[in-house]
Amino acid sequence: MKSKILKRILSGFLWVLIIVGSLMVTPRVWSALNPDKPPVGYHFLPPTYLAIGVGLEQMINRRPAVPSDIQEFKNIEYKRINGKSLQLDIYKPKNLNQTAPLLVFIHGGGWRSGDRSDYLVYLIAFAKKGYMTATVSYRFLKDAPYPACVEDITDAVQWFYKNGGNYGYDPDRIAVIGGSAGAHLALLAGYGWKKNVNLKETVAQIVSNHHIKAVVDIYGPTDFTTEFSRTNSTVTGFLAKSYAEAPELYLEASPIHYLNKNNPPTMILHGTSDQIVPISQSDLLKKRLDSLGVPNVYYKVPLWPHTMDIIKRVNTYSEARMTAFFEKYLK
Repeated sequence: MKSKILKRILSGFLWVLIIVGSLMVTPRVWSALNPDKPPVGYHFLPPTYLAIGVGLEQMINRRPAVPSDIQEFKNIEYKRINGKSLQLDIYKPKNLNQTAPLLVFIHGGGWRSGDRSDYLVYLIAFAKKGYMTATVSYRFLKDAPYPACVEDITDAVQWFYKNGGNYGYDPDRIAVIGGSAGAHLALLAGYGWKKNVNLKETVAQIVSNHHIKAVVDIYGPTDFTTEFSRTNSTVTGFLAKSYAEAPELYLEASPIHYLNKNNPPTMILHGTSDQIVPISQSDLLKKRLDSLGVPNVYYKVPLWPHTMDIIKRVNTYSEARMTAFFEKYLK
């Protein structure tokens, strides 16, 4: 009797292993059979971590060495405020013999954390493709709540407009790219945050004919007036007021509020299983861009959670899509 029970338990366990194993390898098999389609993920975080643990997926090297053919300009101060130095880094191909487009990457971290070197994998990859690349630091919530970080990115963009001649990039061909909170900041910079109102004195007011040429939004929030955003602790912490207290603030901080037919071409990347920034945020942006006739491309990456591009397979896909986008709108 005990022997039969044990066999049933072992048999059941074996079937569980077979089913779990099949489910785990299915995304890789499907992607191998459909290389031109977006890579498929695992929907939930635990199986994603398991896939990494058993070697089905590889994480990117987030701190790759800067190759010898890329020149690195580190710790350039673009702004000093309240005794804090805000800096940026620039990466330039050493064999560059003409002005190149500039790709500015803005890191995420819920407006609370992160480092401008977080996107080093993209910075180096695109510098090797002939672009100049840059990455920017900004104030976190511990330094000051909204709109401090948006002011900083606005000032950084103005700095880039003024300094193209000093580094060899074309200030008329600048794209801003961000992930998560960094995507929110990139969208605001690209769409013209507060462009129709008087800016605060802390924001550089430079009369210029330059404008952002293209924007890439990687799983970023776009509309803080939605029901999800109004009660989201990360958003309410960022704005330092509840929606009931200051609904106008939630509108002002929403990139979708600044959309018009003259906005730059926009690329969107978002995982369909994102629970931190729901994909509905990107759906809203796509719908509005289409209604205005703004050129855009939208890549839904199936069954991937937030920060999906730390997985090598997704990162490779994202880089390829961005390359095509930049080739069309910057070169």
